[in-house]
Amino acid sequence: MSRRIVWSDVLGRNRPHGQFGASALCTPYTRLMADAEIETARPRTPLNRERVLRTAIELADRQGVDGLSMRRLSAELGVVPMALYKHVANKDELLDAMINAIVAEIDPPRTDIDWKTAVRERILSARRMLLRHPWASRVMESRTRPTPNVMAYMDSMIAMFTAGGFSIDLVHHVMHAMGSRLMGFTQEMFNDRTDEEQPFQPEMLEQLRQVYPSIYSLYLTVNHEDASIVGSGCDDQFEFEFGLDLMLDGIERLKKRTAKKPADR
Repeated sequence: MSRRIVWSDVLGRNRPHGQFGASALCTPYTRLMADAEIETARPRTPLNRERVLRTAIELADRQGVDGLSMRRLSAELGVVPMALYKHVANKDELLDAMINAIVAEIDPPRTDIDWKTAVRERILSARRMLLRHPWASRVMESRTRPTPNVMAYMDSMIAMFTAGGFSIDLVHHVMHAMGSRLMGFTQEMFNDRTDEEQPFQPEMLEQLRQVYPSIYSLYLTVNHEDASIVGSGCDDQFEFEFGLDLMLDGIERLKKRTAKKPADR
């Protein structure tokens, strides 16, 4: 009658000392197999969609979205790649689910303060979320359709404006004007930064001054003027809030102007 080999028996752990002789069949291979049996016997954390998403987000936070693949994620989780497909169909679905999960981190809308302060705080909460997950803005731009939580966020932002007295027509224009800033990021066309490790050489600066004098003046201001109206140098957070406040101030003035129109007729 055959009996299943238990590696602890082979190693002599459950036998009187010396029963198998000096070697006791204890080789590197048998030790490896014994350790594998012990590891297999340990309970594993169940794999579910929540754990897959949490690990994928942590991996993207560390290595960027380009470093995220189904194979690398499965290795991080300690499972075979095919195990992931029970929870997400492909990488596109994974990215959608990741965005859906992190958008839920944004603070809920406040109703105990004025609309302008509430909108500002909410957008800055969205920005803090993106700063925690720097890869997310690029993924958001690449999605072809919004996730449920993105839709819920935008719906609540519309409701914040209408609750603040905006007509739905004006809200429509506001949403277009603010664009991605509502989600906490901007799509910059103008970049006044330079690589600190490779600054402009004197001859390049002279060429810049001659060909593009206005850019040259701005470059000198950004890099040398501590008393600049928008702060010394370039600060992403400051520039974002500066633009956000400009837009909210303008929107507030537009709201007041449109509210006066019926009375003027």
